[in-house]
Amino acid sequence: MQIRDLPYPDPGDPDARSGTRFLLWLGRRQLGGQLQALGWGMLHFASVVALSYGVGRAVQAVADGSGPGLASAGGLLALAAAGIALGDTLLHRTAVTNWITAAARTQQLLARRTAALGSALTRRVAAGEVVAVSTGDVEKIGWFVEAVSRFLAAALTIVLVCAALLVHQPELGLLVSVGVPVLALGVLPLLPRATRLADVQREKAGRATELAADTVAGLRVLRGIGGEELFLGRYRRASQEVRRAAVRSARMWSLISALQVLLPGVLSICVVWYGVALVGEGRIGVGQLVTVYSAVMLLGYPLRHFEEIAMAYSFSRPSAARAARVLRLERSPAPRAVAGVPGGGPGRPVPGAPAGDLYDPSTGLLAPAGVLTAVVCGDPDAAGRLAERLGGHPPDAADLPSVLLGGVPLEGLPLEAARAAVLVQDKDPVLLSGTLTELLDVPASGRVDAATALDAAQCADVLDALAQAAPDGDPAAGPITERGRSLSGGQRQRLALARSLVADPEVLVLDEPTSAVDAHTEARIARGVSALRAGRTTVVLTSSPLLLDAAERVVLVRDGRVAAVGGHRELMAGEPGYRAVVSRRPEEDGPSPVPGGVPGGPERSPSNIEETA
Repeated sequence: MQIRDLPYPDPGDPDARSGTRFLLWLGRRQLGGQLQALGWGMLHFASVVALSYGVGRAVQAVADGSGPGLASAGGLLALAAAGIALGDTLLHRTAVTNWITAAARTQQLLARRTAALGSALTRRVAAGEVVAVSTGDVEKIGWFVEAVSRFLAAALTIVLVCAALLVHQPELGLLVSVGVPVLALGVLPLLPRATRLADVQREKAGRATELAADTVAGLRVLRGIGGEELFLGRYRRASQEVRRAAVRSARMWSLISALQVLLPGVLSICVVWYGVALVGEGRIGVGQLVTVYSAVMLLGYPLRHFEEIAMAYSFSRPSAARAARVLRLERSPAPRAVAGVPGGGPGRPVPGAPAGDLYDPSTGLLAPAGVLTAVVCGDPDAAGRLAERLGGHPPDAADLPSVLLGGVPLEGLPLEAARAAVLVQDKDPVLLSGTLTELLDVPASGRVDAATALDAAQCADVLDALAQAAPDGDPAAGPITERGRSLSGGQRQRLALARSLVADPEVLVLDEPTSAVDAHTEARIARGVSALRAGRTTVVLTSSPLLLDAAERVVLVRDGRVAAVGGHRELMAGEPGYRAVVSRRPEEDGPSPVPGGVPGGPERSPSNIEETA
């Protein structure tokens, strides 16, 4: 796999049982690249160590006064230099490819999991942690994956050099063969503590990132209540904790690096001291001593990859664990069977996107097909949870049955079919940066064009603002900043509504779509949405009298169950609980019967669903 071939057509099914298993899975998926890096690394390191043999032969040739020997030594040095250049160049190229492709594979897996989880992701994992995993953590994971092959090449080179020294010069070769493992393993007792310190640093950095992300996301609210200094102080303390943890970790790694310099120096002194004695006794030549000494000095280069692999693993392991934790998350548990519903058994595949009435067995809420249904909850949080359930994104409540569309459980549908069937716009919609044209370029039925949707959502003033910011005065090319921060809350809400209307799904669920809009604009939006969505199933969770009056059917949900059904004016006249929520006044005694619904009980379910108590 080359960088130019990214992204992967299929990044694979990761082993996310633990961080270590995820790293091993990544390595196996890139076995070809790892073997290439191993081969080029062997060429590079072997060529580096071959310099010592060439230098030793050259010194011995000078001592013997041999011209041909000096010429052959020069040829060997030239060949070693060429091997170093070729091996280093292609090793670097292959290693960087392994790094980037491993990071890209991880990012694709995270993006796929994020898309599958939807809004459930941020309920299970903090938004800042998701940002940290998708940015800094993927780089550390890629670092370890590419460092493995270079470490293996260095380790094999050291084994081969020690074996060659034992053959070439047994006396000094035995000393080197005993000393090199000491060099490689001498820092091993320090690695557990270094790893723990690195884990603490990563944990504190993740918390600081979470705090920063939450602060930026709520900056407008913080400014409104004067809480900037409070959160700034929290972030300062968190960042100082990260700095102190990083300093402690750096001290330990600097000690390991110092030992990596000290121990080879001690071995070199021992080799020279013992070698000089052997030369004095005439047991070896000067060239052999120089060869062994040069080999020991040059072995310090591949030995440094032992330190690197230890650092890479200590930094990547917690990063891989966080990535694996996200990748382990599932969209929802298997759907429960619902009595009387064809195809309602768990795990049964349902081809295509169904159509029909939208029914929630948990609350008893029914949204008939082709009808604009308004839902009044009274509790904004309960309304948000209900909207997520209606869209097939249930909260973490495995004991609740799935919402049904046309008698088919949404949680049993393939993700693409469920998303195509039901679209949910929450009360705080996100606008991605780009132009207006890019914002409205969404999967759509083609029945509603952008101009019609913008008109229904009353976006005339938004178009004027975008036209002023556009280079050529075309609002379609007007820039929209990240999360639409250059727009007011009402403008963002109306643009998001226009985007939802352009998509024109079979079922559209709107959670407080006009909470940041003035009353006059809200009345026009109510008429526009009602006309544009005629004949399509629409559910609006709201307590606005203007939207409720435009609805064909109004449902009151209290304490998690349908309490009343009817028209807005009927419920205002005959249902004190409904009147209390809409008018924001204390509830009166004596609720009246509700025409078209079941007083004080759940709404009637569709004919193909067996009513349950």
